[in-house]
Amino acid sequence: MEDSETPGAYIPSETLAYRLKRLFLGQPLVSEKLSTEKLNKSIALAILSSDVMSSCAYATEQILIVLIMAIGVGAYTLVIPVTIGILVVLLAVTLSYLQVIPSYPKAGGAYVVSRDNFGNSIAQIASAALLIDYTLTVAVSVASGVDALVSAVPSLGNFKVELSVLFVLIIAYGNLRGIREAGKAFSLPTFVFIGNLYLLIGVGIYKWVTGSLVAQNMHQNGAISIGRASSGLMMGASFFIVAQAFANGGTALTGTEAISNGVSVFKTHYRFGRKVIDGINGQVKNAKVTLISMSLILGSMFFGISLLSAKIHPIPRVSETPTVVAQIADVVYGHGTFGHFFYLLLQFSTMAILVLAANTSFTGFPLLASFAAEDSFLPRQLTKRGHRLVFSNGIMVLTVVSVALLIVTRAQVSSLIALYAIGVFTGFTLAGAGMVKHHLTYKEKGYKRKILINGSSAVLCVFVDLMFIVTKFTEGAWLVVVLMPIMVFTFIYLHKQYEEENKVLEQDAQVLCEAPAAKKHIVIVLVERIDVATARAIQYARSLNPDELRAVHFILDPMESNVLEESWMKLGLSQITLDLVECPDRRLGRSVVSMVTELITGSDTEVSVLLPRRVYVGSLRRVLHDRTAERISAVVSVIPNASATVIPYRLTKKGGSRKLHAFGHKARSQADLELEQEQVNVANVRGSVKIDSIVPRTRVKIAGRITSVRVQPKAGVPSLECVLSDLTGKVILQFQGRRTIPGINPGVRLVAEGTVMKKGSQLIILNPTYELHSEVENVD
Repeated sequence: MEDSETPGAYIPSETLAYRLKRLFLGQPLVSEKLSTEKLNKSIALAILSSDVMSSCAYATEQILIVLIMAIGVGAYTLVIPVTIGILVVLLAVTLSYLQVIPSYPKAGGAYVVSRDNFGNSIAQIASAALLIDYTLTVAVSVASGVDALVSAVPSLGNFKVELSVLFVLIIAYGNLRGIREAGKAFSLPTFVFIGNLYLLIGVGIYKWVTGSLVAQNMHQNGAISIGRASSGLMMGASFFIVAQAFANGGTALTGTEAISNGVSVFKTHYRFGRKVIDGINGQVKNAKVTLISMSLILGSMFFGISLLSAKIHPIPRVSETPTVVAQIADVVYGHGTFGHFFYLLLQFSTMAILVLAANTSFTGFPLLASFAAEDSFLPRQLTKRGHRLVFSNGIMVLTVVSVALLIVTRAQVSSLIALYAIGVFTGFTLAGAGMVKHHLTYKEKGYKRKILINGSSAVLCVFVDLMFIVTKFTEGAWLVVVLMPIMVFTFIYLHKQYEEENKVLEQDAQVLCEAPAAKKHIVIVLVERIDVATARAIQYARSLNPDELRAVHFILDPMESNVLEESWMKLGLSQITLDLVECPDRRLGRSVVSMVTELITGSDTEVSVLLPRRVYVGSLRRVLHDRTAERISAVVSVIPNASATVIPYRLTKKGGSRKLHAFGHKARSQADLELEQEQVNVANVRGSVKIDSIVPRTRVKIAGRITSVRVQPKAGVPSLECVLSDLTGKVILQFQGRRTIPGINPGVRLVAEGTVMKKGSQLIILNPTYELHSEVENVD
């Protein structure tokens, strides 16, 4: 890439990895756009509720599998009572989370609720439970979606694993592009599925009422084994069988907590008729309305499918295809042209929402992981937002684990369902119990009624959780029971490690910062050979103005050392002497450490070791050269009063180097320039002028963005300095006598007015009048 024509400018070419990232993920989003990446209620319903909505496609089937194998045709009588029991739990959970949302509007999941009310250790139970549940949600939803696809296109049956993995990768890609783009892509299939399922239920009930809906023969090829019913209240089924069916059907509730976890992604503007609410209360209201809508839609669809199953008698297959919903649609719609069309539409929309239901986990998992990481219970990398303002590391972890799970289980729903729902009902229990503690602590208005609601939810959910563990223990639930404590203890261990590290790093930090500088500073430049990399290191060493500057070469090859000695004497190099030091065992790192420790005579001596490093472009070039500088830096850095600095010098593939027209100019990529322009793009303010047009000693009004704030130490003179930038330049705003000013932070838009002075090359306004400006969020 050619050097910029502008003196002092240096714009390096982008790396291949970054160019590929921009190609696949789009332009990077600046942090300011995080506030614009908010969702209205309809898109939030699609993103946060696709998991719980899609469970209607397999929850009734999971109930029937248990009941049919135990009591045969009697299963179709019991499926309705079991469904009603599950809907009672849904009602309790919904009412509980309606209390959670206003109490924890920033993030009201089980993790935050249990952390704030029971402490960090108990919160890790919720964290482990929900992380497991989110991972299993991806696997179960995608595997069920592929089953729906295979029901419509049986020839794809041999590619279930491949299709499942492909769908997970597609969803991960959509989420890596950002939540708004994910919402646009995922909202349509959700609403098509809801509309299609309501059409199926409506047509089915109409045919039932008119007497044209008939039950199908249970004895089908590939059907599961059929038990024998008997008389009695539960048609001969034991309590254990009913409990097992109830636990299977309880998977319909997975994902209910997603809305309370994601209150912060809702828009801050709520409008109903003439009633308008803004700010965090608007987000709370939007979240509560969405949660109620989700529960009503889920409950009606789940009950409708179970009701039609009681009449039509669909029989689950060992191969899991065709699904129960597919069999119901086949009977309800018939085999005519229109019937076949709506059958295929239902299957494809079912496949779409089941696959996209995994998106709930791709929203919830990274968010929950970021909370735990902020509390130092998970690696800190999970707190970082990526290229498109999403928690990219969390998305990648979820993708890898869920893909591995699908491959191991061969994308069989029956193999996954036994592991499912324990985590989510554990979360429900902790959220309900935590809210009881919250109400007892704060005693808000109506707290006794709220305690009854949350307490009932906690009791019901712990009962369902125990029921699931007992009935599914031998089928695979034992793995979750064993894994959860291991995860909890691992999280606590990581937290302990972080706490110990922080304690070591913070210990005596203030004393060391205020301690007088070392009386003697010795700088050592390690010399391998004379070249531009060595010359650059020596130049930097001289700029440090040390008390003593040494160039040192350790003799590993006597012949090379002789050549270096002759070259050094010829060049002179500003009269800097070169020390040739023997290294008989060729252990370079040990020799450097020995020399440094000899030079440090006490606490009043500081030794800096500068290590020239030649940076080679291209994989082959990097392989051809070692990384000695990094290894020496690592061993020197452990010596008290010693530091090691690597001085890199970059070579191009052609053997040349990147040269700066003027040292000290900030190197910026084209992407950096684009982001900078987007960040400082402030709307024109009446009466304001551009910074590049300012004349010193005049009073001006300028509008821009605070790009940096200088923090003064306690012992310093009270003042606040910040840099205000627009597209044309920068001005320092200095507020004397004040250390902080509420609202003035990096990234804030501000209009300032005052008299401009010039100090050197800097423009300064002392004690300006100012007005804060914020971007208005788009509303529905």
